[in-house]
Parts: sequence; C-alpha cells; structure tokens
Amino acid sequence: MARITIEEVEHVADLARLEFSSQEKEQFTKELDEILELVSQLEDLDTTGVEPAYNVLELQNVFREDEVKASLPRDEALSNAPESENGAFVVPRII
Repeated sequence: MARITIEEVEHVADLARLEFSSQEKEQFTKELDEILELVSQLEDLDTTGVEPAYNVLELQNVFREDEVKASLPRDEALSNAPESENGAFVVPRII
C-alpha cells in the first residue's frame, strides 16, 4: 500500500511550481514511498537512554573576555565616506 499518492506528488509539484510528466510522477511516487518506508523503520529502534544528538561534530564555542577598547574616531571613520552629514554616512534611500 502506497503512502504517497500521485495526487500528493502533483500537489507538492504545484506548490514548487514544477511540471512533471506522468512517468516522472509515478517515479517520484515510488521513490518517496521507499524513502518513507526506510524512515518508518527508525520507529522500531529502541532509543531508551540515548541522548539526542544536537550536532554530529564536537563543536565548542570560543569565548573571550569583553574588553573596552578605544574605537575609531568618528571623523576618521567618515573621512573615506563619499558623503556624510551631521556626523553620519549618507546613503541612498531605499524603499
């Protein structure tokens, strides 16, 4: 019994604005059904006591202490600006 119908494939294709031949629709129906069958096998696994994996790689954030440092003086920051006004950059208006 198929879990995915051709109508569902057509609906998803329509949402994605894709056009498929009838042969492609049948192929995708079969392939998606096979994928769902494989995924359903995961439901049979006993995951008692297995902690969820949030990332497959061991990642570690590198933090540094916040330090107050001198910043670039405003006049120096604006010195290379093509145009400035009242101590700020002038940029084109975007609507």
